[in-house]
Amino acid sequence: MRLRWRVATTIAASLLVSSVAGAQSFQLFEATIDDVHAALTSRQITCRELVQRYLDRIEAYDEAGPALNAIQHINPSALQQAESLDSTFATSGPVGALHCIPVLLKDQVETRDMPTTYGSALFEGFVSGRDATIVVRMQEAGAIILAKTNMGEFASRYVGSAFGVIRNAYDPTRNPSGSSGGTGSGIAANFGMVGIGEDTGGSIRGPAAVHSLVGLRPTVPLVSRHGMMPANPSSDTLGPMARTVKDAAILLDVIAGYDPNDPVTAYAAGQVPASYTAGLAAVGLQGVRIGVIREPMDPKTDPESDDYRQVRAVVDRAIADLQSLGAVVVDPVVVPGLDSVQQTYVGNNFETEQAMNAYLAQHADAPIETVQDILLSGIVTPWRAKGLMNVVGKSTDDLGYLQILQARERLRRGVLTVMANNELDALVYATFDHQNTVIAPDALTNADTEDAYALGNNRYLSPVIGFPALTVPAGFTTDGLPVGFEFLGRPFTEAVLFRFGYAYEQGTHRRAPPATTPAFPDHP
Repeated sequence: MRLRWRVATTIAASLLVSSVAGAQSFQLFEATIDDVHAALTSRQITCRELVQRYLDRIEAYDEAGPALNAIQHINPSALQQAESLDSTFATSGPVGALHCIPVLLKDQVETRDMPTTYGSALFEGFVSGRDATIVVRMQEAGAIILAKTNMGEFASRYVGSAFGVIRNAYDPTRNPSGSSGGTGSGIAANFGMVGIGEDTGGSIRGPAAVHSLVGLRPTVPLVSRHGMMPANPSSDTLGPMARTVKDAAILLDVIAGYDPNDPVTAYAAGQVPASYTAGLAAVGLQGVRIGVIREPMDPKTDPESDDYRQVRAVVDRAIADLQSLGAVVVDPVVVPGLDSVQQTYVGNNFETEQAMNAYLAQHADAPIETVQDILLSGIVTPWRAKGLMNVVGKSTDDLGYLQILQARERLRRGVLTVMANNELDALVYATFDHQNTVIAPDALTNADTEDAYALGNNRYLSPVIGFPALTVPAGFTTDGLPVGFEFLGRPFTEAVLFRFGYAYEQGTHRRAPPATTPAFPDHP
């Protein structure tokens, strides 16, 4: 039987880390996986109590309070599952590395006992009857899928006909990035402990960056996509979102690896370490060589604007922090053809229709059968409908797709050459060069809404070349908005990126929770 979690030899030690603090009450707010396991061991809390506290926060802050609208569907069996895990823990100890860890799951991923809507009213109440591979793996490791999170309709932006508008936890008037905005806002607001996002062109790293979170876009073959609606299969990937690097690494331990239901994961065989947490160390940046990309990848970036300067000040401090933590920084490095990144990503509209139609054909009871049916329904939000119109009739047999593949290879070779010439271990850059913008009043109704969404976007490099990227909190602008700082490495170097991210995190502690969703007075 495949080992779903790879930290079995270390979990017992982590569970005992805080057992000596039994007299202290468990603090839910900003708690980590290690904190929960230690609290369970020292009997400061039960799994059922933990889950109830998260449900209380969702009720108070997602449905009321700032009304973030991050949660699509709460698992009605969550408390029952928690009670079962309490019983198991009392008799035989933890089930696995995610024992009693409440997970927020992007509603792009199937669960057999909860609806999967893909952010669209077209799929209201649709239950696929199967679990995605990552859901099976998380549950086998002891996790509780606490809730499905709202997502940009059919994996684009932050609005959907199923729910309306997701709001940023730090400033609810601003967008949460997308399309995994519900997971980002929910984890930032402490509605769950860790989350799953999906990243085709930045949908993990964007919400992580604007929510002071850690978000990993893995190498595409590393994590199974079975049971997930695709967008562009050559760049689609699922990955972890968390408040700490270690929690993200623990989650990747559970979900990574070969799955025969997603043959591309065969490329990951032999590439998965025993544990992604093994190399985490506060000294993990000493002596490593990091190259800085300063060239904007978004043609609309405005270096003269005030918010660009605010973001740049935070990023410059992060680069200085890398040096103070022992890294050798090569600043800047120039990647040939970097100005083609956005055009190359956006130009790939050849995969979507085929992939979505093939996925829908797996579900005989799906309310919609094809992309054309989705468009003809007239229900999809105008912006998303406009985007889907551009994929109809396109195919990977088209000549234009070959041109996309050639452009990708040129960029891939350019990045590897720069890294080789400068003996670099990773590249770094701002996830966004601008702050996230205010939600436009017509975001739900206007196909051409002018909300400057994703201005200053540098997320496309990783998916275009297929390399992993890790966003970590770099701090806040002077007006209190989070800034994300991204490490990019060679294929299958997730463990290396986690090591760098962890050392940076431990040396700076830049994350701070949003003031809009504080700890409850009766829940320390």
